[in-house]
Formats: sequence, structure tokens, C-alpha cells
Amino acid sequence: MSWQPSIDPEFGDPASCDALEHVIVPRTRDLGDGFAVRRALPHGRRQMVGPFIFFDHFGPVQFVSGKGMDVRPHPHIGLATVTYLFDGAIMHRDSEGNVQEIQPGAMNLMTAGRGIAHSERTPDLQRQNGQSMLGLQSWIALPVESEESAPSFQHSAADALPTVSD
Repeated sequence: MSWQPSIDPEFGDPASCDALEHVIVPRTRDLGDGFAVRRALPHGRRQMVGPFIFFDHFGPVQFVSGKGMDVRPHPHIGLATVTYLFDGAIMHRDSEGNVQEIQPGAMNLMTAGRGIAHSERTPDLQRQNGQSMLGLQSWIALPVESEESAPSFQHSAADALPTVSD
């Protein structure tokens, strides 16, 4: 995937097809309570792309009133996660005391370092009213010298992130 303009590869055209090493079709993974993601990484033929260990796409999904996403508390070590939303809201809570709702266009960066536990759930108001949700989450391997760093969390609101209009 690239934001650079390009021509799609055409079968049989060596100039365009030889640049492809693998075509990865994401697999569906249930994260609990029927909430599924499409996971492109890791894959049987490619465990990582650069520092990217996991790459998940979730949604579009429509939660009815009273239902939502409930990724229960779980630990991370030696990596960072980036969560970006196109639609919906997620409430992040972690063992460092961070509580942050992420909205469309915003980004959460959680660096686990030597260890952090967190949960991701549908916020109370959206659970009560129902919501649609669409987003991405990527897990990134930290450099060896940063694997034991202190855990941290940064939130970037949508208006603080650069955008491209075409």
C-alpha cells in the first residue's frame, strides 16, 4: 500500500508484476464477543514488513444499542501500537493510568517497552446509542535498545495531525 501514485500490476507484465513479492489476503480473527478484525500481518509467507508485526483492519461494523467492542485487558511488551479511526470511538485504558477516548481522524500511540496492559472498549455513550466503527491498528517492533524502555502513551487529536486533500 502506498500513497504514491502508481499503476496497478497487470498479470504477465514483468515490469509491473516483478515488483510484487507476495499478495497477502488478510485473515479474519475474532478478538472476543464476535468482534472480528482482518489481520494482514503476520502471514504465513511474511511475518513482518519492516518493523510492522501486526496489521489489523476492523470494520466497517454497526453496533446496535447496548453492544460494542470489548477488547479486555491484555499485556504488551517490546512493541508499540498505533490505532487510527475513520469512524466510531474507542475508549483506551491502561496500567499506567491513561484513559483516552479516540475519535475519527485521531491517533493513539502506545509504547509498551518493558510492559503495559490495556483494554479497548466502546465508550458508554456510543454503547448506549449504538455506533458504526472503522479503523486500523498496527503493532510495531521497537528497536532492541528500546525494548526495555518505560511504557508510554500519546494521543494526537485529529486537528493536530497532518492531512492531505486531493
